[in-house]
Formats: sequence, structure tokens, C-alpha cells
Amino acid sequence: MKTRVTELLGIEYPVIQGGMAWVAEHKLAAAVADAGGLGLIGAASAPPEVVREEIRKAKELTDKPFGVNVMLLNPNAEEVAKIVVEEGVKVVTTGAGNPAKFMKLWKDNGVKVIPVVASVAMAKMMERAGADAIVAEGMESGGHIGAQTTMTLVPQVVDAVNIPVVAAGGIADGRGFAAARMLGAEAVQMGTAFVVAKESIVHENYKQRVIKARDIDSEVTGASTGHPIRVLRNKMTREYLKKEEEGASFEELELLTLGSLRKAVMEGDVVNGSVMAGQIAGLIHEEKTCKEIIEGMMKEAEALLGAKA
Repeated sequence: MKTRVTELLGIEYPVIQGGMAWVAEHKLAAAVADAGGLGLIGAASAPPEVVREEIRKAKELTDKPFGVNVMLLNPNAEEVAKIVVEEGVKVVTTGAGNPAKFMKLWKDNGVKVIPVVASVAMAKMMERAGADAIVAEGMESGGHIGAQTTMTLVPQVVDAVNIPVVAAGGIADGRGFAAARMLGAEAVQMGTAFVVAKESIVHENYKQRVIKARDIDSEVTGASTGHPIRVLRNKMTREYLKKEEEGASFEELELLTLGSLRKAVMEGDVVNGSVMAGQIAGLIHEEKTCKEIIEGMMKEAEALLGAKA
């Protein structure tokens, strides 16, 4: 299935793996790349040299294209932006800010820039800044979220910009892919589906929590602070939401979640950690390889769209 996104990125399938902190490391990025999608290394708040090492390890595992997700609020973002160029990475996705100040550096060195946005206004701004494509991410996604749903955001962004749009949030199978294409998206980005991939380093407890999740297990913490985050409910979220309702300060709430994502991903503490996952978690029932996830989804989507491989 060829689209402007597959042509832009040199990939077989119009599927991008989310750049999830602590989750999106070199093994997962390489596995998604080898399966025909675009794998991403999530730089998050990792030290710059760790990001460099992750890029080099991914190159040892695959000769297919992969990218780096740069969190622009990270104090090390400028150094990471340079490392991307130095290591010859050709695709960057960005979140939590405006990548305009790095755009010249990246474009001069042939890096494709794909910002993640949660509004039409931001999508237009990113197109003007020189973005090659846009990820329109709905509030169904896991982790930090915006206010619009994927169903409403994607077609409005498609109508507002001329560059390709990637749909994200609430997509985990061929039905979601087909729906995204009908909304005008030329690719999808998925996070939660790849969290439980066999190649994912996420602790088995975390994977099983996602696999056993029901449709009502998703909650949003931090709505009152202006930093809403979608997670699966547990002891930590109950305590957080209780404190939030009681008017706890931002600092007190931050203290409660300090290191909680790492605790869940690396240590498997799904009681006190942040089990970030999208609302689609209830649709994911088993561990599969990245190849099985992507090819299964594409086969189902092609049948629904009446397309031919």
C-alpha cells in the first residue's frame, strides 16, 4: 500500500511506531523497521549520549529506515537534535513543543521532520515551519494527550494542510487503519499495540496489564494541571485522582508520579507505576511479533478497503 508517507520515508507499509519513553528503544525500533514500518527511538529525557548509543545499536540490527522522537521540552533537546544529524538519522518526529528552531539544521542535512500535533492550528504552524508530514494525535492515545478525538481531529487537519497526515490515537488493527485512511490519513502511528510486541522490552507485568485491560480501564490523570496523561487505572491513579479532586498542588501531584513510568515499564510495578496505554488497550489480547502486528493489520485493512497488496 503506497502513500506519500511510504514514499517520503522509504518504508514498505504506512505504519509508524510511537516514540514512547522507556519503551521505544533500539530493539523495538529495529523490529518495526524490519517488518516494513518506521521504527522510532524515543529520546524522551534520556542523556544525549544514551540516545547516540541507541541509534548505533539500532543500526547494528537493521539496515532499514528508522527515526528518533525528540521531546522538545527536554533540556537536552538541542544536543539530541545535533546527534540525530551526526549519526545520519533521516527521520525525526517531535512532541511537546515547536521544532522550528531545529528545522534548518535538520532540513539542511536531509532529515524528514514529522511533528506530532493535537490541533489544526498547530498543524498549520508546523506546515509553515517546513514539516514534511504531520501526526494528528487524538486523545484516545496513551501518555500525554490533547483535547480532540482522532475521529474529529484527523479530517480537520487533512483539510487544513497540504502535507501528508498520519493518524494516531485509538488504532490497533486493520479496522482502525481503514478508518484512518477514510478520514484522509496517509499512514497511522501506533503505540499501545507495539508496547506488547514480543520484541518490546516492556516488563511482562505491564504487557499483561494491557492485554487484560477492559474498555473502561483507561483513565486520565492531570487534567486539572494542564498536563493530562492517559493511563490504565491502578492504585496510583486512584490516589492521584483523589488528591487532584481535593485540590492538591501541582508539585504534590508531580511527586506522586516521579519515576512512575520507569517503575512500571522496567520494574513491572503495575500497582504504583504509570501504565501508559491508549483507550484501544481493550482490543489487544495477545503478544505478537512486530511483523505479525503490521502484516495482520495490513491484510485486514486491504480487505476492508478493497485494495490489493
